[in-house]
Amino acid sequence: MKTWRMGSGDPQRNAQGRLCHLLTLEGLRDVEIIELLDTAASFLDLGSRTVKKIPLLRGRTIVNLFYENSTRTRSTFELAAKRLSADVLNMAIASSSVNKGETLLDTVDNLLAMQVDGFILRHSEAGAAHLLARHLGEQAWVVNAGDGQHAHPTQALLDLFTIRHLVGPIHERVVLILGDVLHSRVARSLIQGLSILGCPQIRVLGPRTLVPPELVHLGVHVFQDDRAALEGVDVLYALRMQKERMDVQPLPSLEEYHRRFGLTPERIRLAAPGAVILHPGPMNRGVELTSELADGPQALILDQVTHGLALRMAVLARLAGGSG
Repeated sequence: MKTWRMGSGDPQRNAQGRLCHLLTLEGLRDVEIIELLDTAASFLDLGSRTVKKIPLLRGRTIVNLFYENSTRTRSTFELAAKRLSADVLNMAIASSSVNKGETLLDTVDNLLAMQVDGFILRHSEAGAAHLLARHLGEQAWVVNAGDGQHAHPTQALLDLFTIRHLVGPIHERVVLILGDVLHSRVARSLIQGLSILGCPQIRVLGPRTLVPPELVHLGVHVFQDDRAALEGVDVLYALRMQKERMDVQPLPSLEEYHRRFGLTPERIRLAAPGAVILHPGPMNRGVELTSELADGPQALILDQVTHGLALRMAVLARLAGGSG
């Protein structure tokens, strides 16, 4: 798989050090993350109002540029922009000139000629958002909505928000990430965010073939035994098995994966009292977790979606609003 070089420096920041793009959580300060989480909290009750819009980004135009399939991320970014009163252009990549050979940068330059203000980019190639940010400079801003196996910063931010809002202070919680860490941009970004906010212990449990060995150098505790991994855990974060990113099948079967690593009522009883379950979606019921748990009171999966809308509003307000 081709990977674009990200180059030196921090393309997220302008010459004054202010965030002008959101590409990764790497390099963000704790106060910057906390500011975004606090702003998201201020937007939470907007959905319960009769009029679900505020004029913060009236007159701005935002482009959803998704080269990969998406339900939650694309929908919440679109709705977040509309609730801030921005105009939204959803690019239908499958029927665009991309299929005629047009490059990402040529597509973006044509959209810039239409005086758009910002881009939400999802792309299969790691580094695509960095490439676009360096190309744009401060002509427009870009949010990385997932690039290959590299990063998914807004998913990690909404997960941090969910933990902080419904579970408690992150610096007091033990978090276990289960499953396909190797192919997961979500896991990479979440580990970065948890580390920045002082999570006392980040654990990983999964098949050896799906857990990168370098995690131990990042202070992550890697487990193979489920009982030891689950003991005292406050947050269980189940990752989707990303079969579309696997060159070879790393496990005998999905049934075998569920038997050894899937979340079940029996396994979750090993965790701390009141432990909660998160999942980035889409969920494979009967693989990463049972339907009983997915639909049960310990699952915060739909809360993550609600929080994702508020969090993405906060990100758009920060970048498109020019605050900070």
